[in-house]
Amino acid sequence: MGQSRKTDDADSGYLTGKLLLAMPSMGDPRFHRAVIFLCSHDADGAMGLVVNHTLPGIAFHELVKQLDLRSDIVVDLNALRMPVMNGGPVESARGFLLHTPDFKREETVLIAGQYGVTGTVEAVQDIVRGEGPDQILFILGYAGWSAGQLDWEIQQNAWLVADADPSIIFHQDNEAKWAKAIGQLGFDPGMLSGTAGSA
Repeated sequence: MGQSRKTDDADSGYLTGKLLLAMPSMGDPRFHRAVIFLCSHDADGAMGLVVNHTLPGIAFHELVKQLDLRSDIVVDLNALRMPVMNGGPVESARGFLLHTPDFKREETVLIAGQYGVTGTVEAVQDIVRGEGPDQILFILGYAGWSAGQLDWEIQQNAWLVADADPSIIFHQDNEAKWAKAIGQLGFDPGMLSGTAGSA
């Protein structure tokens, strides 16, 4: 069975299972208008996956062809047409599946009871067989913070924190995710200052 990270983190001030939304003042262009799902956040640091930046020139079905994954059943690769997401600058060749909790492998980490993260070729093989989750993002790379770094960046107004919402994370229009998430916080994205704080 998969491991599970409960929302005790919320009680301790940690943000596992939340969304980070980059402020317009974000100085790092790699995180321009980024929406990041936090897979873990504790005293040792944090790790998250950018869910709204696509990698140009590569799609999931093409990656499946490159991996030469085969199935006993005939799967229409066109049905697997989805972008590959740029999850962050760390280990950019490492793949992650961020998905709904209806899919579990032994190595799947469940987060806040609503999301799963799985990082194996075998999980991709399951998708090729038609045994994948209802909703999914395929992500290469991740964002990482050392102990205390993310907390400091939040204090510097580099990030807003929002509740994770499947309708945002798995939304088909990646360009719209940031504004949609900001809007759910009650802000007009156009009213956010582009100069306050620093990253």
